[in-house]
Amino acid sequence: MAFKEIVYKIISQVPRGKVLTYGRVAIISGLKSPRVVGNILHKNTDPENIPCHRVVNSKGEVADNFVFGGVKGQIEKLVREGITIDNGRVDLDRYIWEPD
Repeated sequence: MAFKEIVYKIISQVPRGKVLTYGRVAIISGLKSPRVVGNILHKNTDPENIPCHRVVNSKGEVADNFVFGGVKGQIEKLVREGITIDNGRVDLDRYIWEPD
């Protein structure tokens, strides 16, 4: 399975109201760089099934270049799922998802 499919499979499992970081996705998928994860998610063609808005950086910050509506679009999607955003950041202690 290609890394793209692995990343998409991981992201598709993140439940509503939870997030993962690019770095954590990289570790789980076997990639060496969170930037590669970001690049893969930026090319996501199926955001309904691969909720890339649920991925934030290691500080909990939303993506400056979120492909589906920029920062505002990502924040709106997260807030609709019940995630509180404070100054463009998600509280990772509260909202991080740890896969089994």
